[in-house]
Amino acid sequence: MKKDKMLEYIRTNNIDGILISTPKNIQYITNFECDPHERLLMYILRKDGKEFILCPELEKNSAKNSTNNIEIIGYMDTENGFEKLMKATSYLENLAVEKEHLTVKRFEIIQEVFKSNNILDCSSLIKNLRKYKSKEEIEFLQTAAKFADKCIEIAKDNLRVGITELELKAIIENEIQKFGINKMSFDTIVLFGDGAANPHGLSSSRKLKENEYVLLDLGCYYKDYASDITRCLEFGRVSEFDKSIYDIVLKANTEAIKAVKPGVTFASLDKIARDIITDAGYGQYFTHRLGHGLGMDCHEYPDVSQSCNDILEEGMVFTIEPGIYIPDKVGIRIEDDIVVTQNGYIQLTQYKK
Repeated sequence: MKKDKMLEYIRTNNIDGILISTPKNIQYITNFECDPHERLLMYILRKDGKEFILCPELEKNSAKNSTNNIEIIGYMDTENGFEKLMKATSYLENLAVEKEHLTVKRFEIIQEVFKSNNILDCSSLIKNLRKYKSKEEIEFLQTAAKFADKCIEIAKDNLRVGITELELKAIIENEIQKFGINKMSFDTIVLFGDGAANPHGLSSSRKLKENEYVLLDLGCYYKDYASDITRCLEFGRVSEFDKSIYDIVLKANTEAIKAVKPGVTFASLDKIARDIITDAGYGQYFTHRLGHGLGMDCHEYPDVSQSCNDILEEGMVFTIEPGIYIPDKVGIRIEDDIVVTQNGYIQLTQYKK
């Protein structure tokens, strides 16, 4: 299916081939997972259907074991990978690349080595393939979400006066490894009280006090698919003001989720949540989009924002995470992972709100 769609793109645009350079996209297409660091990693699909992967020599065996019917081209650090790729694939004068990913330098080298005068941008091609999740992908995402829920439970069980944000973060990440999770979706965020007013603040040696919220934003990878959850746990008895902010954000979260179904726009979901917060008088403190796509990357297409009028379709997966951040006072965000179904939605993250 993926290859068929890519060949259709090649035929429609009358080009010689497609070059993919984003590691996660290469993994999505070929099943070969590789972090090349600063080295070259590239996949080419030629118009005749022939497939190639260029990878560091040290990854060559792994590439062969992960793929079928793909020619693997390894290169040593002392070799010119671009030239080895060109010699294997031949000149591709009309080519499509991921302009969003390639550096200017590598783009110019491709032009020179492949003698390409016509280079299209196929960045949206794989995005549009990845935005629809299969049944198996959704099962992986659901399991990843269950482990994210477990992380919140671990955090709650370890709350105590005097524990630092960094200590709690370490406990979460160490304990979840006992369940077979070896990679978090991103750097876990643990923020106490007024520190959570910085939406993406860094955990520090700040100690937990009685009667304040604990903001936890985290996720786990399961079989290469990510989860992403945010919960604000009440430690002791928080102030009436802080609780009122929480209730506004909770309403924005739940009402936006309830509106999820095929045919509505991402912009309309953002508007539902944003209007609730704005009508309560805190619109200026909701400083980010409502959410983002979720899959092999924690942040991927689509964009759940005011500027995205794309239509929700069955199989799409994304987050809904409204927030209010009042400097030096309080920060509240509540986030869930949502799958669009034929008639509505499934909420993957289940930890209570």
